[in-house]
Amino acid sequence: MKFKFNSKYNTISGYVIGTFVICLLIIVMIFKFSILQVYLNKIITVTAPIIWGIVLAYLLNPILKFIERYVIKLTNRKKPHPVMARSISIFLTMALFFLIIYAIIASIIPEILTSLRNIFANLQVYFDNIQVYIDKKFSNIKNSNPELEEFIFSQMDRIEEFAMSMADSIKPKLNNIFSKDGVIANITGSALTLLIGLKDFLIGAIAAVYIMFSKEKFLAYAKKIVYAYSKKENSYKIINFASTANSKFISFLSGKALDSFIIGMICFIAMTVLKLPYAVLISVIVGITNMIPFFGPFIGAIPSGVLILLSHPNKTIVFVIMILVLQQIDGNIIGPKILGNQLGVNAFWILFSILIGGGFFGFAGMILAVPCFAVIYPIFRDAVNKRLVKKEMPISSDHYLPDMPVNKQYIPPEKKKNNK
Repeated sequence: MKFKFNSKYNTISGYVIGTFVICLLIIVMIFKFSILQVYLNKIITVTAPIIWGIVLAYLLNPILKFIERYVIKLTNRKKPHPVMARSISIFLTMALFFLIIYAIIASIIPEILTSLRNIFANLQVYFDNIQVYIDKKFSNIKNSNPELEEFIFSQMDRIEEFAMSMADSIKPKLNNIFSKDGVIANITGSALTLLIGLKDFLIGAIAAVYIMFSKEKFLAYAKKIVYAYSKKENSYKIINFASTANSKFISFLSGKALDSFIIGMICFIAMTVLKLPYAVLISVIVGITNMIPFFGPFIGAIPSGVLILLSHPNKTIVFVIMILVLQQIDGNIIGPKILGNQLGVNAFWILFSILIGGGFFGFAGMILAVPCFAVIYPIFRDAVNKRLVKKEMPISSDHYLPDMPVNKQYIPPEKKKNNK
């Protein structure tokens, strides 16, 4: 006897099983998150080279496309040579990438390490200078409010104690880096982790070459899977969503990277002209934190300002004015020229996404949270608008303000035209 399946019950069973699996995953994430985290870390560790390869291929793809455009003109004069053009373009892209890394390691990183060593070596002197500076500036208040003076200096002593203990723990690591034998001779703990990370990065670079060489085929495979496991109408939506997300991500990341590089260079030139200390270190901090939209400049300016205050208190106001001018130039001239208004998201939601992304994924989450939210937000907005249209209710948020009667009969524009 042949058993017949009922499609209706099969669908219901599928929904029940799917709901059960989702609930089980939520329970595991809440009550057994530490165990889940162990397995996730294991998966990430094993697949780290592939992850590196995908990330590098994605980030280097705009450079590859730019170089390939000119290489094709040179190689395809008589007849097309796609393999040769792609090979030359990938070679030039990877050469440029490693050249940039070498330039950073050879020039910027030694300056940063030297600055850090000087900071930790002179930390006690810096705190003494700041106490003398405060004592001079608040001499009048000190005489009339001795309690305030005592409070300020007690807090300074606490900060100094914390900073000195942190410096004592970090100084040996910096000394190992500056020693003749270097890190290689002290392959313990963090140094071993660094070597493993370097190995994953190099294997990832090789994987990135293969991915970039056959990127069209990989995209074709992805589309094939989408069409195979979803309805045709849903497939179009998924592919359009992926295309929009990719466009927003790559344009935001590349534009923001260029903007941050320009801001970092301007900061370095301005600090050199104004003879402010730690120009390289502070310019790198300002440039990197500038990758975080809207709030990045302030995140970078605060520790930099504290560093200037500790080392040269008299130059702190000059530095603050320079940072304010620099951020005005970036916000009103450089940023809009490079990025335009790509996000189209309210400032509150940008702050919300940065806090959530930073809380879960750290600095990388703060950078990627904003473009992620910029991609997800229009989908949610369109879904809400579609449901409102079905209910023949207004789409504009102005109709839902406290003074607007929402229950009042709403006539869609299409029906208004038909009535006329």
